Amino acid sequence: MTARYWAIFGLLLTSLAWAGNALIARAATGVLPPVGLSFWRWSLALFLLLPFTAKGVWQHRRVLLGNWKQIIVLSALSISSYNTLLYQAAQTTTAINLTLVGTGLPVAAFFWSVLLLRQWPSGAAVTGALLGLAGLLLVLSGGAVGRLLQLSFNRGDILMLLAVLSWGLYSVLLQRWSLPVPGLVLMAALLLCGVPLLLPIFLWEQARLGPMPATAHAAGAIVYTAVFASLLAYVAWNHGVRVLGPATASLFSYLVPVFTALLGVLLLQEPLQWYHLAGGLLTFLGLIVATRWRRGGR
Repeated sequence: MTARYWAIFGLLLTSLAWAGNALIARAATGVLPPVGLSFWRWSLALFLLLPFTAKGVWQHRRVLLGNWKQIIVLSALSISSYNTLLYQAAQTTTAINLTLVGTGLPVAAFFWSVLLLRQWPSGAAVTGALLGLAGLLLVLSGGAVGRLLQLSFNRGDILMLLAVLSWGLYSVLLQRWSLPVPGLVLMAALLLCGVPLLLPIFLWEQARLGPMPATAHAAGAIVYTAVFASLLAYVAWNHGVRVLGPATASLFSYLVPVFTALLGVLLLQEPLQWYHLAGGLLTFLGLIVATRWRRGGR
């Protein structure tokens, strides 16, 4: 029970951290190069993490080297792909489209879980997913769900769809392979593989768009995404997947736009509307249903 509570708490913090990441992705559009932002956030995360994990990586080197193919696949799907695709998608699509396509993460996790793990989602998970989706759509539509029918989709939405499929597959493979190493050691190993995989794309973008602007805003974006949206969020997410499973853990992604709206109210003085509260309550209710401990809700 304690492990489940910690997993849920960690996933809540992950959603909050990724809400901040979503705000940064919006603000960085047209200002910071997307691959450059992804490369420098992960490079800083590796720089900060390695002094504390180098000994552990060396102690677990046989396990890591024995599973090098799995490490490369996991790092390519998470470190090198997901956020790079998200930042790139933000260049050519709207914030609401990004969030809407992002709602497909639980569906992607369900799909990969059935395909690779032969795990069908429970009735509680499906009910919780539907409640969470209803709350999310209420927030995104501003209380007028008909607005969602007027949206159009473009190249950025396809990139976001690829990001969702990549993250869903990463989450399922993380549980399927379940590498016997501590969470921080696994994170360091993923970074050691993922950053070099990003390097060629980063160099190509830099040759085309120029280097990352040397500004306080750029530094702040890199520091926040490296510490909160990368290190803390990824370790908490990985633990949540191991304890709750990828299908249930993915439902917490519904909280990202809810937290984003709340951060807008707190930080940007945006007005708090009834649909923020109603949608947030529906989303939290869906998570409570999906993560109930036993049959009968106990």
